[in-house]
Amino acid sequence: MKKNILIKILVFVLFIGCLFAVYNFQKDENTNLEKIKVAEVTHSVFYAPQYAAIANGYFEEEGLEIDLTLASGADKVIAAVLSGDVDIGFSGIEATIYVYNGGEKDYLKTFAQLTQKDGSFLVSRKKYDNFTLEDLKGKYVIGGRPGGMPEMTFEWALKENGINKDDLTIDTSIAFAAAQGAFIGGTGDFVTLFEPNALDVEKQGKGYVVASIGELGGVVPYTSYSARKSYIKKHKDTIEKFDRAIQKGLDFVHNNDSKKVAESIKSFFPDTSVEDLAKVIDRYKEIDVWPQTTDFTEESFYHIQDIMINSKELEKKVPYEDLIYKK
Repeated sequence: MKKNILIKILVFVLFIGCLFAVYNFQKDENTNLEKIKVAEVTHSVFYAPQYAAIANGYFEEEGLEIDLTLASGADKVIAAVLSGDVDIGFSGIEATIYVYNGGEKDYLKTFAQLTQKDGSFLVSRKKYDNFTLEDLKGKYVIGGRPGGMPEMTFEWALKENGINKDDLTIDTSIAFAAAQGAFIGGTGDFVTLFEPNALDVEKQGKGYVVASIGELGGVVPYTSYSARKSYIKKHKDTIEKFDRAIQKGLDFVHNNDSKKVAESIKSFFPDTSVEDLAKVIDRYKEIDVWPQTTDFTEESFYHIQDIMINSKELEKKVPYEDLIYKK
């Protein structure tokens, strides 16, 4: 009897030991992943390839674990990188130009793009059957942050279509996160919004998407990943692994229908249905927002600086080779 009890105890101990061994093995496997801290400029379906890369385990395949935080604004993203709070910044490339021109010695270099056009849409309070930018004359538009790419791209599109800023009122005093609420509350005739906010306004019957700022602005390295020169120099392998994971995310978005992409990123947008996510992804695919590759051309880099110069946020162009890390 005692012998049977002893055997049972030994079996139980062995069982518990096996459980701990498995747990420690898995724990050790997880600790083998290199943890990378990334700050993103905003949280939007616009960045679907990034979320797909995380959700589908592409970073883990490269030996990386991503700690993603929201910094709400390119200036805050860059500040987080410069302070060392994060390793990689994800924002508009214009912010790296501001830092470079500010005289920072250990400035940021961009090593990968995720989007190649502006992701905001012009939403009207009134329905237009054949909208043109001429319809903005005399109107009140809730724009973006001064010096930010959405606002600068919008201003450039106006100029390219022969419309002077004085022909309309552009309100840049309303915070990015508050623009949708202000418009729904009755402020302005138009507002520029990213998705899924633009779709949400439409669903509420409070407005209509009449134009894509991205289509009007052209191809640029719009949202991209950057890091300090010193970090890139010390972590070249990490940068290459990160780049490959993002490329896999881009490939996934291009090679799958919008519903499958929506399902893969649903956990990042718990309050948005798969159906609505798919509609937004369709809308972005229609205007070719996502590039085929993380690399971008000198032409697109200089075009974004043309947009900045038009907004008087930049006096002269910065050389491509100074701010772009060639892998």
